[in-house]
Parts: sequence; C-alpha cells; structure tokens
Amino acid sequence: MLQNDLLLRALRGEELSRPPVWMMRQAGRYLPEFIALRDKYDFFTRCQTPELATEITLQPLRRFPLDAAILFSDILVVPQAMGMNFEMKPGVGPWLENTIRTEADVKNIFIPDVEETLGYVFDAIKLTKKELDGKVPLIGFAGSPWTILCYAVEGKGSKTFDIAKGFCFENPVAAHKLLQKITDTTIAYLLKKIESGCDVIQLFDSWGGLLSPKDYDKFSWPYIEQIVNALANKVPVTVFAKGCWFALEKMSQSKASALGVDWTVSPQIARYLTKNSITLQGNFDPARLLSPPETIQKMVKEMIDKFGTTKYIANLGHGILPNVPVENAQAFVEAVVNYK
Repeated sequence: MLQNDLLLRALRGEELSRPPVWMMRQAGRYLPEFIALRDKYDFFTRCQTPELATEITLQPLRRFPLDAAILFSDILVVPQAMGMNFEMKPGVGPWLENTIRTEADVKNIFIPDVEETLGYVFDAIKLTKKELDGKVPLIGFAGSPWTILCYAVEGKGSKTFDIAKGFCFENPVAAHKLLQKITDTTIAYLLKKIESGCDVIQLFDSWGGLLSPKDYDKFSWPYIEQIVNALANKVPVTVFAKGCWFALEKMSQSKASALGVDWTVSPQIARYLTKNSITLQGNFDPARLLSPPETIQKMVKEMIDKFGTTKYIANLGHGILPNVPVENAQAFVEAVVNYK
C-alpha cells in the first residue's frame, strides 16, 4: 500500500486540493551528492549498477517532499540492448560510432531478450521499491521510438536532427522497420519494468517537435500509441512530447492517462486543445528556476491557479538544468506542497 498516492489519484482524474509534484531529471546534476557519484563512476556504470541507480533515485527524496520517485536510468539503454554501442562522451553527450544509415544497418539491429540485456534495470527497480518501502510511487520511463531513431541515425545530439529526418524521408521503408524494432523492444522492456514494480510509465518524445504535424503522424505518434496501448491496462502512462502542442488534441484521445506539456504552451491553450479530458503535467520553464526563490514560489502558485488542482501534475516543462541552485528546486517543490 502506498503511503502517498497523490500522483496516482491525479492520473485517475480525482478531485484534489493540491496537485502532486515531481521534477523531470530530479535525480541529477544539480545535486552535490549526485556530482560526487558522477565524479567517481562513469555515466553508464551508474545506470548499470543497481545499487548506484537506486541511490541516485532516492537522493532528491531525502531533500524534498516529492510525490514520486523516477528511476535513474537513460533512454539509450534500449538501443544499447539492441546492439547499438552508445557511449556518453564528456563534453559531447551521447555518441554512436557506427550510425544506422542504410537498410542493411537496420537489418543488423536485433530485438533483444530484455531480461538478458536489461536485467540490471529490473534489479534496480526491485531494489528501489524495497528502499522506498511504499512511501511514494515509482516512475519508469523510456524514449519514444522516433527520439531513439534520431540518436541512432545522427550518432549524437543535434539541434535539428536533419540527418535523421533525411534518412526517414529518403528511405521510409527502412525507417519504419527501425521504428518498429525499437517499438517492439520498448514494449517488452516497459512491460518488464511494470512487472518489476514501476507504478507509472512516462514516454519521452524529446525530438517530436522537430517534425511537422503531418510527419509526426507518420514517424512518431503511431509508434508511441502502440506502446501506450500495450501498457495502458496495467499502469497509467504519461506521454511527454516536447514541442508537440499541435498533437495535444489527438494524443488526448488515446489511452494515455496524462500528457506532459512544455513551457511554450499556456495552461489555457493546453486545456482547450485537450478539452479538459485528460490529466496534464508541466510546464514550468526549467530556466525560471534560476529566478529568486520568492519569484519561483509566486510563479508556481500562478501556474497551479491556471491549470487547476484536478487532472494536473506540477512539474517542469523539461529536465532540471545542472546550474539550478538546490534551494531554488526546493522553493519549486515546496510552493506546490504548500499550495492553498
């Protein structure tokens, strides 16, 4: 039994006097205790060592009165399991030497046995659940197939991912084959995450907003919807598609329990597009956490006033920035918890 089920109640659309709160990337680079572990162990060692992943997941919960934990991991563990040898290069970020650029490359990508290749994630979930001891729900996550394809084809981060887009437009047959392989692997992975103890799943479509609405309907949304449909009768699923306000209406008609929104769309427009039919999550600009704490608290109150306390989860509009002072993150969380 969960001691704090506020997040699950918000996802069910129950009437609440305040929304639940958590922060994307809350287990991360703005915390000194995270930095201490980062300086000691490389990125994927932290992801692949259940004890380290658990410790990092729990760090923000020791500091702040959060309503959820999100498992420390990375969206790139899925393509790694499929035979793409992603590294995290200092000063560069994600890096893949052998990019996926041809039909032959796509053929060589396999759908793995997730228990064999990603067992360390499921072990981290079990250990985290034991340590949480029912305090708050645990969120598991994965990247959308389109976002994973972007990194697989481009080989690194990009502002435009034009090589990835070009691959899809020049060779749509190979692109759809790759997207389907990623989708099948992601479904197997997330079903096992749920079986291991995750209470909620979040899908991150970080680069969906780089596609036109027509191309989003072709290369991203159908694959996200497959994943949502495979999981929705087991746990609530939140879809966060950055920059995809244009798809909110369509997404709100799916089996997702919640939609994440970024700071480029107002609460009023997000509610209008979704006809107030679904829980919304967001959408505080992460850079606004660099404002003075009293400004943050005032802005958070305004944000909740606009979204309302029901069918709403207070969060950032993207991941917390590494240069945010800890006391500012605290001001954000406490402003939600103390909301009247």
